[in-house]
Amino acid sequence: MIERIHWLGHATFRINGPPHSDGPVIYIDPWRLPPGSPPADLILVSHDHHDHCSPQDIEMIRHDDTVIVANRQAAEIIGPGVHVLEPWRGGLTVGEVFVRAVPAYTVDRAYHAREFGGLGFLISLMRYDIYFAGDTDLIPEMHRIGCDIALLPVGGAFTMNYEEAAEAVKRLRPRYAIPMHYGMEIPGSRDDGRRFCQMVNSGVQAVELPIENEKLRV
Repeated sequence: MIERIHWLGHATFRINGPPHSDGPVIYIDPWRLPPGSPPADLILVSHDHHDHCSPQDIEMIRHDDTVIVANRQAAEIIGPGVHVLEPWRGGLTVGEVFVRAVPAYTVDRAYHAREFGGLGFLISLMRYDIYFAGDTDLIPEMHRIGCDIALLPVGGAFTMNYEEAAEAVKRLRPRYAIPMHYGMEIPGSRDDGRRFCQMVNSGVQAVELPIENEKLRV
C-alpha cells in the first residue's frame, strides 16, 4: 500500500487504489496541485484553512461523479454537494473505500481549537486502515484510533512537532508511519521528517516519502 500513497507536499496526498492506473483515486487536502494531476473519485478536506481547503485545486480534479467530504466550515467554502462528517459520527462508503472522521485539534493554540471542528480521517481501503491526522496536537483520542498506516504532522508551529508525533506512533501502533506538514511552509522544519523517522521505534516502519510536486519541494 505504501507505494500507492503519494505525498504532494505539506498536507496533500493522493492515494491510488488497485491497480495504480485505475480504481479509486483519493485526494486529501489538495493544495497547489502539480499540473496533470489525475481526476479524483474522492476528495477529503480536513478544515477550511487555505492550505487545506482550496476550491481552485478541487475544481482541477473534480468531475461529475467525484465525492467530496469535509468538515462543516470547509463545506461552506466549497459549495453544494459536499458530504459533511463530524468526529466519531458515522462514515461514508464510496465504492471500495470507507471513510470515517476523527478529531483533530490543538490544545493551546486557538487556530485549531477543538470547537473549530477540524477533522482527521480514517480511510479503509484494500484491507488497510490509513489514518490522516490532520492539523492536530498529540491528543488523548489517539488511543482510540487503530490504523495500519499513520500520516502524521511533524513540523510543530501549527501542529505537534516531530517528537510529539513519535509519541503518537506509540499510541496508534501502526505498521507504517509517514511524516507530513513540514518543509517550506513551516519555517525551520526542513529536516523534521528525517528526525521523526529516526525517533520512531523499531516496531514501526517510518517512511519519509519524497514530495511529488515541484511547487512544494522541501
